[in-house]
Amino acid sequence: MDGMHQSDLDWYVARHPHSTLARLTRHGREYTNALSANPSDSDPGGTAIMTGGNPKTTGVYYDVEYSHTVDEAGAACTPGRKATGGDVIYDSPDDALASVPDLISTSTSTFPSFDENGSVFANGADTNPAAIMKLTFDPKTSLDPATFPVDPATCRPITPWDYLGDNTLFQVAHAAGLRTAWSDKHAVYASFNGPGSDGRSIDDLFAPEIDSQAVMPDGVPYPQDDDWAHIDAATKQYDGYKVQAVLNEIAGRDHSGATEVGTPAIFGMNFQTVSVAQKIRSTPTTLIKKADGSYTTSAPQAGGYAWVDGELVPGPVLSSALDYVDAQLGRMVSGIHRAGLTGSTTIIVTAKHGQSPQDPNKLVTIKDGPIVSAINAAWAQTHPGNPSLIVAGTDDDLWQSYLSDTSQAAADFVKTYLWDHTAQGLDVNKQPVTVQHSGLAEIWAGADAAAFFGTPVDDGHHPDVFGKVQEGVVYAGPTKLAEHGGMNPGDRHVLMLVAGPHIAAHVESAPVETTQVAPTVLSLLGLDPRELTAVQKEGTQVLPGIAGAARGR
Repeated sequence: MDGMHQSDLDWYVARHPHSTLARLTRHGREYTNALSANPSDSDPGGTAIMTGGNPKTTGVYYDVEYSHTVDEAGAACTPGRKATGGDVIYDSPDDALASVPDLISTSTSTFPSFDENGSVFANGADTNPAAIMKLTFDPKTSLDPATFPVDPATCRPITPWDYLGDNTLFQVAHAAGLRTAWSDKHAVYASFNGPGSDGRSIDDLFAPEIDSQAVMPDGVPYPQDDDWAHIDAATKQYDGYKVQAVLNEIAGRDHSGATEVGTPAIFGMNFQTVSVAQKIRSTPTTLIKKADGSYTTSAPQAGGYAWVDGELVPGPVLSSALDYVDAQLGRMVSGIHRAGLTGSTTIIVTAKHGQSPQDPNKLVTIKDGPIVSAINAAWAQTHPGNPSLIVAGTDDDLWQSYLSDTSQAAADFVKTYLWDHTAQGLDVNKQPVTVQHSGLAEIWAGADAAAFFGTPVDDGHHPDVFGKVQEGVVYAGPTKLAEHGGMNPGDRHVLMLVAGPHIAAHVESAPVETTQVAPTVLSLLGLDPRELTAVQKEGTQVLPGIAGAARGR
């Protein structure tokens, strides 16, 4: 349940004692001090759950990142030549149909296709969105290898699964002859298949593209003319397809429900509804079917959190989102019971990341582009032959820069500029504010950045300059209430529940990390967690209190 904090769970259970989440907390093991990966972006967050590894071993630092060890996608290449560096963008641009016409606008605006490989909707026109259940992932046709970074040793594109530095729980289970399945928001999360898998260790991957145009059940685009991740009513509809996939798998069929294949040993999905509700300032929560069979949406309401009687609580959109995910989780639990699988199924509920800030009064949005341009201009004054020092970086609620000059002196130059710079931003009411240190609280540069992540200085994957923001700072326009990717408590303090046979009810307050999910899953399946390379390299442990449940299997 992306975005969901432990504090959200506490609030919801206290007010909904008969909810599915409340029942799981009473009958399962609740870890109240669970932390996501750092950085807490979706890709490193999800990869941590699936591998047991942090970025230092997985090599995954962000959804959109850069590496000094690769060449740019489509670049001319001579095998064996030293890498020139390039963007590593494993995201919706990698879809085989990454650009299809907007179904409303007559302009040149486009979206990636809901059906990323074009096998379901002709020309990407998803006028019957429920047909997306027929979508199948094909590692040879669902993605466009021309968008992948290039391996300078071979001059071949690097697939998302081969970019990983660690194997995954799906690989270990698949190699043991167990069936695996997963549902997520981008086809490029085929990376969870793991290196050397040929993209085939997840037997049933269902990943409709969340960045595609949101279309109501009758085939009419939402009037907001946006993607599934910017209208919370649409996000619920979108998550609903993945819920149906899980329900079909519980019943022993593939995600489409068409073929009897047996219930997978590992399966699950990623909810986006809570995350969207936390970030969007105003959005409708509900899709409404009218008497004539067409659809409309409820009136927009406030997203994020609000202060009520001195208490910071979920606002109307977020409260509705929590109700939704709890109800869908309840459907899954009921499906497990109907299928007679309660005595053999463990349920793990966690999140890839949180969201920060939770308190809207702390929000300061800052555009990072002018800061990057100013740093490059200052550098060019004394280095006219290298006018672009910062060549890449994605700044949500953290700062990360990749440099054309990887010397310590260059990294220190960026650090000093950022620390001495006074940035202009907007508060939650879109009023101007001035922020010291470019909005940062701490900066690591060069060797210090490598040491922060625990990697060699010449690793090539980690950011050359990395910064923790002052709580509330988001490098974006004023449309957002929060973001993820950073390292403040709101970014990383997520829920963690484990419930199943032989797991005694307990509240565990000792610190745990989401990396511990992967070895825990393998242990519960009777497989050796040490088959995970991240467990070998990082010593990642099974979650406390689960070893006995694995023995009682």
